[in-house]
Amino acid sequence: MHYGMGKVTRCRDVTATEFKYCSDLNTTRFLKRIIEAEKPDFIAFTGDNIFGSSTTDVAESMIQAFGPAMELGLPWAAVLGNHDQESTMDREELMYFISLMDYSVAQVNPPAEDPSNLAKGGVMEKIDGFGNYDLRVYGPPGSHLANSSILNLFFLDSGDRETVRGVRTYGYIKESQLRWLHRVSEALQQDSNHKVGAQLPGLAFFHIPIPETPQLYYQNIVGQFQEAVACSRVNSGVLQTLVSLGDIKAVFVGHDHTNDFCGNLNGIWFCYGGGIGYHGYGKAGWPRRARIILAEAGKGENGWMEVEMIKTWKRLDDQRLSKIDEQVLWEMCPRKKSM
Repeated sequence: MHYGMGKVTRCRDVTATEFKYCSDLNTTRFLKRIIEAEKPDFIAFTGDNIFGSSTTDVAESMIQAFGPAMELGLPWAAVLGNHDQESTMDREELMYFISLMDYSVAQVNPPAEDPSNLAKGGVMEKIDGFGNYDLRVYGPPGSHLANSSILNLFFLDSGDRETVRGVRTYGYIKESQLRWLHRVSEALQQDSNHKVGAQLPGLAFFHIPIPETPQLYYQNIVGQFQEAVACSRVNSGVLQTLVSLGDIKAVFVGHDHTNDFCGNLNGIWFCYGGGIGYHGYGKAGWPRRARIILAEAGKGENGWMEVEMIKTWKRLDDQRLSKIDEQVLWEMCPRKKSM
């Protein structure tokens, strides 16, 4: 969202014919329009929630940025981008504040007593970054799955900037975070009541795309690839880890505002949302947008079943709140294509 200080913070990359006056409040209006149209159960914010360098009151900026979710009592969570900490709060303070906000289910990091913090040999391992946590989506109330997770959500801190061997580059997900992800994913699969031989599906959210993302320029994608991928020069093995785990079906990132595509790398979908915020850079005449994700549970003779399909599409901030690029990301039992 790149939120600044509300109505006094001007928009970037909009034409004079689009708006007579444009500020952060246009971001708020767009978010409210999406909520009204889609009626979501949950909102995930993928970083650069505020533009730290554009605010002198970080707390107030975050309250305004996340305000629509809180006002409507919607559960929400967030990760940090590379601009959130550019004011008076560091990354740990930001995540702590976010974790305490109304209806937030975000966490600073897993609790110290969480078994997922234990490395081999029972040694407590410090996890790099702030905002590494998992959330479990339980089955419908009253169903036999009411106390079982049917979808797992993983949130990771991809950092901001790093200096590696004297070279300045973007942040990246560290090995300690990947080890934590491996432990918590394995534990969730062991605890699930999922069908024998199948894995409980998961989704991951972080801000900075992985170094393999540029490969998608040469592949079939759904959406638009309009700017160079601003990723880290360090490849820490995120893709290999996700492939080896097998349960994470799609990853959702931010960072590059005029990319809004989904592309498949080794069987995992990597999706941008496109920029939602008006104070962040965009492309004049190209509407701001946001990504919607739908996880559909099946229903059989004995009631609700597990998640059978995950879909996604985008909403544009135009007159019709246009819905574009709908696609299926994952199906438990893929349907055969008709000849």
